[in-house]
Amino acid sequence: MSEATGGGLKSWLTTTDHKRIGLLYFWTAFAFFLVGGVEALVIRLQLAHPDGHLVGAETYNQLFTMHGTTMIFLALMPLGSSFFNYIVPLQIGARDVAFPRLNAFSYWVFLFGGLLLNASWFAGPLFHAGVLNVAPDAGWFGYANLTERQYSPGPNIDFWLLGLQILGISSLAAGFNFVVTILNLRAPGLKMMRLPTFSWMTLVTNFLIITAFPVITVGLLFLMFDRFFGTHFYVREAGATPVLWQHLFWLFGHPEVYILILPAMGIVSDVLPTFSRKPLFGYTVVVYSGILIGFMGWGVWSHHMFSVGLGPIADSVFAATTMLIAVPTGVKIFNWIATLWGGDIRGTTALHFAVGFIAMFVIGGLSGVSHASPPADLQQTDSYYVVAHIHYVFFGGTIFGLFAGVYYWWPKMTGRLLDETLGKVHFWLQFIGMNLAFFPMHFIGLLGMPRRVYTYSPDLGVSDLNLVSTIGALLIGLSILIFVVNLWRSRTHGRPASNDPWGGATLEWGIPSPPPPYNFSVIPTVESRLPRWRTERHGPMKDPPARPPAPIHMPGGSWWPIVAAFGLPVMALAPLTHTLWVVFVGAAILLFGIYRWAFEPFEV
Repeated sequence: MSEATGGGLKSWLTTTDHKRIGLLYFWTAFAFFLVGGVEALVIRLQLAHPDGHLVGAETYNQLFTMHGTTMIFLALMPLGSSFFNYIVPLQIGARDVAFPRLNAFSYWVFLFGGLLLNASWFAGPLFHAGVLNVAPDAGWFGYANLTERQYSPGPNIDFWLLGLQILGISSLAAGFNFVVTILNLRAPGLKMMRLPTFSWMTLVTNFLIITAFPVITVGLLFLMFDRFFGTHFYVREAGATPVLWQHLFWLFGHPEVYILILPAMGIVSDVLPTFSRKPLFGYTVVVYSGILIGFMGWGVWSHHMFSVGLGPIADSVFAATTMLIAVPTGVKIFNWIATLWGGDIRGTTALHFAVGFIAMFVIGGLSGVSHASPPADLQQTDSYYVVAHIHYVFFGGTIFGLFAGVYYWWPKMTGRLLDETLGKVHFWLQFIGMNLAFFPMHFIGLLGMPRRVYTYSPDLGVSDLNLVSTIGALLIGLSILIFVVNLWRSRTHGRPASNDPWGGATLEWGIPSPPPPYNFSVIPTVESRLPRWRTERHGPMKDPPARPPAPIHMPGGSWWPIVAAFGLPVMALAPLTHTLWVVFVGAAILLFGIYRWAFEPFEV
């Protein structure tokens, strides 16, 4: 059996069980989500009134940089990964992921990278900076040449580029793991076109991860060489161009948008059929449109650069591709609405968030289409209109989709149901707060308020709209507080969950809640796309027996993934402190951990 049956701190530090790693991802990412949320509230309180004095310009730059970086790389992506880890092996009928120790390694690298990045809030005295905060302050996009040593001489940008490189290693390790898992470990009979939609979107997302993250890694390596070794990859005076960074960053950045939204689309595509008691309308179209989004996401990056001056041909091409990618996205909207149409609707909290996702993502998509026109985009770029758009996509889209997944799969993950009344209060407060916070930003931007400014004049005429936006942000904060209460309350007061509290159609609902370490006592054989529902050709499959008929061997715990992962932040301390010998210490820890890991027996 797996070490997951044990308790205590050691069992969590050494775990290779995908379910425990999924929970570690969830709680860590949710903690970073709360940190990013606090940063957002400070930003909104600063902007609630004109000529605000809550924070100064430098701190404000750090806040919006770390808010964006934290939410994208430390909250939304790993919250998606928590479901990849916990749910995908259950949906495909596997006992674990393909590489359990690599899975543990990816989590610990993520944790150490996130801690290194956020240590910059308190590391000022170590660098004799004269202030407590040396957090990154050049925006989450890190545009050159503001990030060059000439313009950012302190350690702020160093923390950012080193932290992101560490996080990229975590993402790549997880990406390869899940691609192999889904392609190779499916249960007998589970053909690709019988995969649950969430598992399909997970596969597409992880293909995007393993192809997009090398691009940002190259850009960050160039920046690191510029800052530490005197190269000139982005220095115009040396014959280079800062626009190279924009191409590299957005060539990664737009697939990253789909890395964040496709998992939410997969969750919604699983939640809606369960609570409308209907198969997903046009399953094949939903799957192929997700794959098409993954391919087309590589051809739209320069719509972020219409104000750069790329010329009419480039602008026209990227305007056309940006409009075209709306087609497979719009197709999904119609599929989801058709799934609900005529169904036996049960208005659970999970369904509320799924339907809220559709509504908010439509608004975010429509404002995105307006960016496809270069003349319109020139007026909107670097204004609060863009801030409204990105938050309708990431907050109204990704976060609503993730909350649908939390309320849907929480009984499976913990064995306890979340309170539905508290859940609906959470939904409505978050839904109202989100629209109050972000919808006025469309008008704030069109009235001329630029983004990334720490204060504004009362003569601009946007004071009331900014106050409404701040009130909405506070409502969002209250809604998240209610969600935390619901999580805490469910530990002791939540109703115990049966194997299948919702009447779901996929394999994870046929095993106990929470599942045993081996997941399935007998690996199931799948005969239809909805194995637990009666269809025209197939009856519902039988649940596996409560006890395995024979002993099941599972991978044991290992210290070496966490040891190997610890070598990476140690190596990062070398350029931060300009101390060469530290990099050799970190490399020795990393290599020693990998060596012992490689020669450790599968059973320990």
